[in-house]
Amino acid sequence: MAQIVVHQLRKSYRVHERDPGVLGALRAMVRPRYRTVEALSGVSFELQSGEMLGFIGPNGAGKSTTIKILAGILRPDGGSVRIDGRDPFTDRERHVGRIGAVFGQRTQLWWDLPVRDGFALLRDIYRVDAHRFERTRDELVALLHLERVLDQPVRQLSLGQRMRAEIAAALLHEPDILFLDEPTIGLDAPSKLAVRDFVRRAHRERGTTVLLTTHDMHDIEALAGRVIVIGHGRVLADGPVEGLRAQVAAARRAEGMGAEAEADDDLAIEAVIARFYALHGAAEG
Repeated sequence: MAQIVVHQLRKSYRVHERDPGVLGALRAMVRPRYRTVEALSGVSFELQSGEMLGFIGPNGAGKSTTIKILAGILRPDGGSVRIDGRDPFTDRERHVGRIGAVFGQRTQLWWDLPVRDGFALLRDIYRVDAHRFERTRDELVALLHLERVLDQPVRQLSLGQRMRAEIAAALLHEPDILFLDEPTIGLDAPSKLAVRDFVRRAHRERGTTVLLTTHDMHDIEALAGRVIVIGHGRVLADGPVEGLRAQVAAARRAEGMGAEAEADDDLAIEAVIARFYALHGAAEG
């Protein structure tokens, strides 16, 4: 049985609109105007225990909205989500005890506290046994090379150091599932490699189920065995990266671009994804 089951997920937002300038601002106060943006339009997929899934798409495609629903932060407007049989939103307290989440550059650690103290507070929040916590913390600190920053306030860390500390914080309570929303955004090359290596290791050694959203296609190629491409709130493709390459090549052949299509097999993943967006009308803008 699948660990994560998402069926016909729907979510929309009301966005306030206003004309530019002072008159536009006054008019918006007197007669507010709204439009509805459909973030998710019937998204469905399943994820098996221990699987690593790359969830990709252009800005505004619905990636972060999906992650926030799976994490229990947002309630969907329609459809259903079951994670280990739980509804993430209505059974939130039990749910968050079994998941870990990293949301880009948003911190779950306390800005002015040393990293060590932030970890200790999370131990209390998740009610982790002291001996189990110390064992897990020491293992994560060693794997993510955090020894030198444990006594530094979070605000003094570099972005790469902080993201590694955030990933450790998300795993201190040994969750079954890890949601990573843009975990390498803004990182330099060495930090990206360190994060990728750790995620790969956690997946392999702990059997952690991982759902990763990213704009860095090297993350996808290095980590994900399976990829879901989302655009305009819909699932456009679901399968291995090589399957995307085959779809792009087939579409190019259908357009009568045979020689160029044959070369698609050797394209870098960024080029494959860009062409895939273009073929499905899902590119940004």
